[in-house]
Amino acid sequence: MVVFENKINIEKDLMGARKMALNKAYDKYKENAIFTSRPEELTLMLYNGMVKFIMQGINAIEKKDIEKANSSIIRAQDIITELQNTLDKNYDISKNLNMLYDYMYNQLLDANIRKDTKILNEVLGFAKDLRDTWTEAIKINMKSNIKAAR
Repeated sequence: MVVFENKINIEKDLMGARKMALNKAYDKYKENAIFTSRPEELTLMLYNGMVKFIMQGINAIEKKDIEKANSSIIRAQDIITELQNTLDKNYDISKNLNMLYDYMYNQLLDANIRKDTKILNEVLGFAKDLRDTWTEAIKINMKSNIKAAR
């Protein structure tokens, strides 16, 4: 019986070690993706992250997991702060985006306090629109760069 239990413990340890190795490899992959990406790709990653964390916040509220909801919403707020900090203030659109980001940030703050999925869904809609618009802008820019290279 002791041999059987030891075998189970060894298998659990091996599975844990494999999982840690996979997590480390994935973390390294994500780190490399960030360091080798162009600025427009980094912005897209931020938008994707914001969408992901807002969706996690909604799911956590629905499951009554208040701690997970709080941390997910805060991560979305952190992304908005990063987006605001990286705006190029030399363009008029930056002022408009900054106002939208302010609104989204404050809505997330309110949603986190109230644990309100309706508010989160509103902000999620904005986040998805921003992400989708940015994706289209990247595609248009790539096409124009290809034409210019010919």
